[in-house]
Amino acid sequence: MKISVELIKELRNLTCASIAHCRKALEESDGDIKKAVVFLRKHGLEIAAKKEGRSTKEGRIDTYIHTGNKIGVLLEVNCESDFVARNSDFAQFTKDMCMQIAATVPLYIKKEDVPLEVIEHEKDKEEFYKNHCLLEQVFVKDSSIVVKDYLGSIVAKIGENVIIRRFMRYKVGE
Repeated sequence: MKISVELIKELRNLTCASIAHCRKALEESDGDIKKAVVFLRKHGLEIAAKKEGRSTKEGRIDTYIHTGNKIGVLLEVNCESDFVARNSDFAQFTKDMCMQIAATVPLYIKKEDVPLEVIEHEKDKEEFYKNHCLLEQVFVKDSSIVVKDYLGSIVAKIGENVIIRRFMRYKVGE
């Protein structure tokens, strides 16, 4: 099937994936944009899994202060190189994560961070993870994905391992 340049541009605008990845996704999905987006998301998670063990000694600390100055977030996200730490896509990711934390009040980064004594008292463990683990939460800017998928797409796009190291959320009066 011949994939048009317009279709590749449309998919690229939706996903920010490279032109080559967009072309391949459209070829695999017979030109169906929705299937191509799913393909790219899955492919991004596969790339992220391959890079998971790589060392992350660079990164950035980002902040977010909500309107009214009542809620604030301090976040550290690590990557492999200072070049990526200065990348605009990486910076946008850290800003988005700060807003996610401010809006959804996660207690942990991933499932494995939840202490056994906390989770053993929960009736619905998966629901607890979705509500309290940052990577399992629905992404506030795109409810069709979870934060883990967004992280995977960033790893695939920039080509380095990225880890959300730690965060602190502050709210006046808490």
